[in-house]
Amino acid sequence: MVFSSFQFILVFLPLVVVVFMLLQSRGYVRASSYWLIAASLFFYGWWNYRYLALPLGSVVFNYWLGKRLLTANGGGRRLLIFGLAANLALLGWYKYAGFFAENIVALTGLPIPVPHIALPLAISFCTFQQVSFLVDCHRGQVQPFDFRRYLLYIVFFPHLIAGPVVRHHELLPQLEAPRDMSTRWHDITWGIHLFAIGLFKKTVFADMMAGYADPVFGAAAVTPLSLLEAWGGALAYTFQLYFDFSGYADMAVGGARMLGVHLPQNFDSPYKAQNIAEFWRRWHITLSNFLRDYLYIPLGGSRCGRVRTHVNLVITMLLGGLWHGAAWTFVIWGTMHGVALAICHGWKEFSQPRGWTMPRWLAYALTMLFVLIGWVIFRARSWNAAASVLAAMFGQTGLMLPRELAFLGGWTGISISTTRNLGHLADSNVFIYGLLLFLLCKYAPNSREWVEQRGFGALENLTFSRAVLVAIILAVCMVNMLAHNEVFIYYVF
Repeated sequence: MVFSSFQFILVFLPLVVVVFMLLQSRGYVRASSYWLIAASLFFYGWWNYRYLALPLGSVVFNYWLGKRLLTANGGGRRLLIFGLAANLALLGWYKYAGFFAENIVALTGLPIPVPHIALPLAISFCTFQQVSFLVDCHRGQVQPFDFRRYLLYIVFFPHLIAGPVVRHHELLPQLEAPRDMSTRWHDITWGIHLFAIGLFKKTVFADMMAGYADPVFGAAAVTPLSLLEAWGGALAYTFQLYFDFSGYADMAVGGARMLGVHLPQNFDSPYKAQNIAEFWRRWHITLSNFLRDYLYIPLGGSRCGRVRTHVNLVITMLLGGLWHGAAWTFVIWGTMHGVALAICHGWKEFSQPRGWTMPRWLAYALTMLFVLIGWVIFRARSWNAAASVLAAMFGQTGLMLPRELAFLGGWTGISISTTRNLGHLADSNVFIYGLLLFLLCKYAPNSREWVEQRGFGALENLTFSRAVLVAIILAVCMVNMLAHNEVFIYYVF
C-alpha cells in the first residue's frame, strides 16, 4: 500500500484517523497507541505479510539492547559495537550481499554463488533510526522508554517506508502527549492541506515527468541519444525525483499531523541553493543530519585539520551514496558530492579572507548543473548508460531533431533523425514543462510555507472556497492516479 493509492486515501487513512480521534477523545490514550501500532503493522504487511517478522525481530533486539546500554557501565562500548554490527549486518545481507558477490566474481573469477535477495521495505530507514537510537542510548541521551512506545516509534506508518529519518527525541515524547479537541481539529486541517499538496506533486508533476525520463534512461544503454533527448531526459528526472520524494515527504508529514504527530521537515526548497553545501542543508534534511551526527562528526568532522575534514566529507558522502543502493553508480554519485562539498568548503576558506565573491547567478547555475549531472548518474541503471546520457548531453552524438522539425535540415545542415520512434524521447514539451517547474521550484514558496505562512492549514482560516480548492486538488490527483500511478522512487532505497 502506498500513499498515492485509493486504498490508502479513501479507506486506510480516514479509518485510522477517525478511530484514533475517538479513542483519544474518550481518554483511551494507551489504546490509541496500540491502534496505531496495529495499523502500522497492517500497512507494512500489505506489501508482504511474510516479512513482518523482520521489523518485529529487529525492534525486539534493539529494544533489549537499548535497555542494556542505558544501564551499562564498563561494557557499554562493546554492547554498542555489537548492536551496530548486528544492524549493519542485517542491512548488508539484504541490500549488498548480491552486489559484493558479483564484484568478487568479476574480480577473481571464483565460482561464488550470487544471492538474489528481495529487499524488504523500510529496512534502510528502520536501520538508520535504530542505529541512531543505540548510539544515543550509549551516550545517555535517551529518557526511559517502554516497549510499546519504542515499537510505535519504529513502525509508525507515515515515516516507516521512506522516512523522514526521525530521531527518538523528535517522536517518542509526542506519542502519548495529551491534546485538546481544538488542537486535534487544527492538526487534521493542517495535515489534509499538506497531504493534498504532496499528492499533487507526486501524481501530477512527478508522474508526468516520469513519462519523459523513463524512456530516455531505458534507451540509453542500447541506442545513442541525441543532445536534445539526453538533456530532456536529464531535466525530466531532475524534477521527477524532486517532486516524487518531496511529495512523499509532504504526505508523510501531513498524514502524521492528522494524528497529532509533528514529523521533521525533510525538504526546504533545495533547488534554490546557491552552492552544494546549501543544497545538502535543504535536500533530504533528516538524512543529511543523520550522516553529519553519526558518521561525519565521529570520523573527526572538521576538528582534525583541513585535509582530514575534506577526507571525512568524501567518506561520508560515499557511504551516503552507497546507502541509496547496491550499485557503482550510487558510489560514484556519492563520491562526486563528497568531492564537491570539499571543494565548496575549500573555496570558502580561500575566498572569504580575500573578499572574493562569486556572482549569485553563476554560483546558482554551477550548483544546478552539477546537481543535474549527478542525477543522471543516480538514475542510470549502469555506468555505461550514465556515460551514454552524459556524452549525448555534451554533444558527442550530434543534435538530432524530432521529425516534426526535419524541414530545418536544409536550412541549418544539422544532423536530423526522422526514423526513430522512441516515444517521448524527442518531445519538445519536456523543455516547456521543465521551465515551468524550474520557475515553481526557484520562486514559489514550498509546501510548508504555503500551509504555515499563508494560513491554509489554520482551522480558523478554513473557508468554503479553500475546502473546495482542496477537494478539487484531490479529485485531480485521483483522476491522474487512474491514468498512471508510479511507485515512489525512494521505496526501492
